[in-house]
Amino acid sequence: MAMTNGGTVDGVLPPPAIAHHAEDGAGAADLAPEPLTLAGIAARRAKAGKLVAGTAAYSDSDMFKSPQAHNQPKARRWDHLLSPEAIARKPCVLKLAATYLKTPGILSLGGGLPSADNFPIESLSLQVPHPPLFDKASAEVPGSDATIGKHDMRDKDGVYDLSVALNYGQAVGSAQMLRWVTEHTELVFRPPYADWRCALSIGSTGALESALRLFCDRSRRDSILTEVYSFSTALETIAPMGIKCFGVGIDEQGLLPGDLDEILSNWDEDVRGARKPTVLYTVPSGQNPTGATMRAQRRKDVYDVCSKHDVYIFEDEPYYYLQMPPYDKANSAAKPGAVDITSTQSTESFLQSLIPTMLSIDVDGRVLRMDSFSKVVVPGSRMGWVTGSEQVIERYIRHNECSSQGPAGFSQALMYKLLDETWGHEGYFRWLMHIRSEYTRRRDAILDACEAHLPKDVVSWTPPAAGMFLWLCVDHTRHPHAGQKTILELEEEIFESCLEGGVLACRGSWFRAERDVEPTGLFFRTTFAASSQADMDVAIQRFGKAIRASFGI
Repeated sequence: MAMTNGGTVDGVLPPPAIAHHAEDGAGAADLAPEPLTLAGIAARRAKAGKLVAGTAAYSDSDMFKSPQAHNQPKARRWDHLLSPEAIARKPCVLKLAATYLKTPGILSLGGGLPSADNFPIESLSLQVPHPPLFDKASAEVPGSDATIGKHDMRDKDGVYDLSVALNYGQAVGSAQMLRWVTEHTELVFRPPYADWRCALSIGSTGALESALRLFCDRSRRDSILTEVYSFSTALETIAPMGIKCFGVGIDEQGLLPGDLDEILSNWDEDVRGARKPTVLYTVPSGQNPTGATMRAQRRKDVYDVCSKHDVYIFEDEPYYYLQMPPYDKANSAAKPGAVDITSTQSTESFLQSLIPTMLSIDVDGRVLRMDSFSKVVVPGSRMGWVTGSEQVIERYIRHNECSSQGPAGFSQALMYKLLDETWGHEGYFRWLMHIRSEYTRRRDAILDACEAHLPKDVVSWTPPAAGMFLWLCVDHTRHPHAGQKTILELEEEIFESCLEGGVLACRGSWFRAERDVEPTGLFFRTTFAASSQADMDVAIQRFGKAIRASFGI
């Protein structure tokens, strides 16, 4: 029998399955206990030596964290909140068996791992842009392509290759990518407890589905809290699981901690038809659909309320790095010849400018943070990662061993070549700064269009400080049919008029956390993620025309 943070499991603890080949034999424990820095990563890697992790190698974040990360108290345990399903899960015995492949001299007749010699792919190459401009010219420099071959580890002293990436692996993800996300998490978020860990995910929606099954159970009449207007796909993930969802009031900074506290303090199970919520799902930065971003104090206040009521937090942050400077109409970044004032910013200054995350203030280990590459690299990677306490991540891995089994090997191989070997952490931060500037320009373009084309006595908005969405509030009380038609009927009328006029704007009612409750406001969600500046201008003009036609102005 062996003890894990998720409970007692049959079997034995796996032997160490990765190694570092250090010239002087030093290990991580010998390294200086300073907080991790960009420069420190290179020094630590050089000191530890080459990472050696073969097919289905066992790994965890503790193998890659700095000594400083361990100098903290341990997280609380969450046995009282975990679902019966989460508690019942046992390790996958075939995954455990694969860890023995590192035993010197062993000949395997055990695992059903296909021979890489039969993989019909010899290599993959990427043509990618390089800092500082990340333009097409930088991607076309001869010899700059990033290539990963089938046997780079054997033939070229490589750290990762297709023979490993394209075979079966551990549900936590490859050691090569787990090292990168662990370093990144420590660099940026610095969780304030010792036993935090990361695991790769198939994106935030997949991570949310797994997290819901860890903490929620319909037979217990569990419920979950979220913003009164929340990510529609998240709501559609929650509903079929039989988990009741309740909305918390919001303002221009997102969740209202006072409203959250009032709901939890006055919970009536008979009236609500569900147990007092033990989970909060929130998107703190560039919230979908409202575009709201919690400032630092707001995040702390929300965290404190959750701590008071023992609520676990799902922190979904796909837009975290798309934090933008305030909108300045007179100096719009969308104007021809506009100068990007952040283009000369250092990576250190960029990181310092970011609002602290809930994970960064999580002294209890009550936050499961979900990061994704979908909005800042490519959505088709279907890859991200989660960070939480060792106990929760261990349970998360047990679930995914029997479901998704983690991101595809193609994604892990390509993202490793891009993020680790080509850009490195410094280059990735430069890319994030570059993409932030692009979204700032796009945001300013749609705001310029709103200023020019929308009737401000009827339509209002708050310039988003992050993300890719603009939430338009339509004052239904000024409509000539107010009181005669419901808000949903007015919304339907405007929506159909928009379609007829050649513009699609998402109906705000699609994002209601409580679909059985009549809305009290009329909203539309627009996005500035993909359309050109010219198209956004035309689209907003068409939206304004539909509003004027409906209101008779």
